[in-house]
Amino acid sequence: MLAIGRALAMNPRLLVLDEATEGLAPPVRATIFTALQLLKHEGQSILVVDAHLRKLLTLTDRNTVIEKGRTVWTGTTQELIENPSVTNRFLGVDV
Repeated sequence: MLAIGRALAMNPRLLVLDEATEGLAPPVRATIFTALQLLKHEGQSILVVDAHLRKLLTLTDRNTVIEKGRTVWTGTTQELIENPSVTNRFLGVDV
């Protein structure tokens, strides 16, 4: 949370988070996702990389799946939810 706050102090046009919830307890992770939802509602652009796909999809508008440095799929959250073969094939998880 401190790192996110420090980043926001710079008033960025795009907030980039790489595994911001990695290793955190579920209640702390939930707090971070709640804060990100609030930032999104306020109009902050956010790029997030995170392993918690189900929770992440409650936040995203668009999603990109990258494999070995190449984009293998891109689309809306609804398209990703409706196409479980993408998450199964590239991420090894069900939505």
